[in-house]
Amino acid sequence: MSYVVVGAGPSGVIAAETLKRAGPSDDVLLIGAEPEPPYSRMAIPYYLTGKIDEAGTYLRKTAGHYEGLGIQYIESVAESIDPGDGKLTLAGGDTVLFDQALIATGARPIRPPIEGLDLEGVHHCWTLEDARHIIGYADAGADVVLIGAGFIACTILESLVLRGVNLTVVEMEEHMLPRMMDDVGGEMIKRWCEEKGVTVRIGTKVTKLEHRAGADEDRLTVDLDDQSQIAAHLVVVAAGVQSNTDFLGGSGIEVGTGIVVDKFLRSSVANVYASGDCAEGPDFFTGKGVVHAVQPTAADHGRIAAMNMAGKSVPYNGSLIMNVLDTMGLISVSFGAWQGVEGGERSVVVDETVFRYLRLEFDEDRLIGCLSLGRTDHVGVLRGLIQMRRRLGAWKDRLMTDPHRFMEAYVAGAQL
Repeated sequence: MSYVVVGAGPSGVIAAETLKRAGPSDDVLLIGAEPEPPYSRMAIPYYLTGKIDEAGTYLRKTAGHYEGLGIQYIESVAESIDPGDGKLTLAGGDTVLFDQALIATGARPIRPPIEGLDLEGVHHCWTLEDARHIIGYADAGADVVLIGAGFIACTILESLVLRGVNLTVVEMEEHMLPRMMDDVGGEMIKRWCEEKGVTVRIGTKVTKLEHRAGADEDRLTVDLDDQSQIAAHLVVVAAGVQSNTDFLGGSGIEVGTGIVVDKFLRSSVANVYASGDCAEGPDFFTGKGVVHAVQPTAADHGRIAAMNMAGKSVPYNGSLIMNVLDTMGLISVSFGAWQGVEGGERSVVVDETVFRYLRLEFDEDRLIGCLSLGRTDHVGVLRGLIQMRRRLGAWKDRLMTDPHRFMEAYVAGAQL
């Protein structure tokens, strides 16, 4: 059997390793699009602060790891795929033949419609190469503007602050982390950042980037939609991501927000599977297709897709929203259906003076989602209660009165 895995992030690497373990004599080709060993994007913030070097971002630290497993690894970009002929065309015209393919091409940064994104000193923070550029500009005392205040932006935010820059965050939505937190949690995170010396502008759009008139080329002007301007040495764009699926045009593979897959992570074409940030897989609660661009989902996808490619029959139970973020010491968490469901009930407790917030969402007597801010103890228990889908019975009423008792509810359920 000949397998090709397109994409060398966590999902692709785990899939290639799983395929090789399942069939030691099978051919497994892993293709990475960047001129780097396979690495974790989630490690880039630690690289920015000097906590790790570049090698510390690598997914596998042992030299010759892939060769030692019998996995062939090459650096190239997929240009097109023909599932019927089992042929993948790479940049430069080279072709690869396969029996089965896994598309694990991940996501790429969204380019918002802002004039000046290609100017010197304007960078995304998505790749190691991006990080190298940012390090070159983000010296102590530099003026930096971060466009966006979503999950990716907030992972970068702390790294920039630790480098000693003067940071301004500009977010077009009405609160920080709009797809991870509600307005209460988002406003608390904003206030926390401001108390740490970060300027935060919410409900504000960047309209244009340009070099400052009469200034050296290392100075930029950031124009905002309220007619104000911010001077900057560096602008970091973190306006979200979208699935890498453009090369699939004409392949017959169904694409929505990502590659549409079934519960076995198989695409609409029988010999092509998809995993990770480019896959539109089943949601844990609804079963509907959704792209959950988080590393735990990518890892699960890669393992399960590979097992099914190797002849197993392993259904994927669905991805659960799981976001855990450390913003300069303030821990925020969102799990599951944190926005609630129609007809559901909600239990909330807030103490803004100490930046503590807990919100539990129920469907009948099941916990289906939660938000947590400012606590580190037992937050994994909340995830467990959600994933078990266990009926809480009388404990649901107790949690409605005092949501802090979730650990007791978990222990009580485990003893049934």
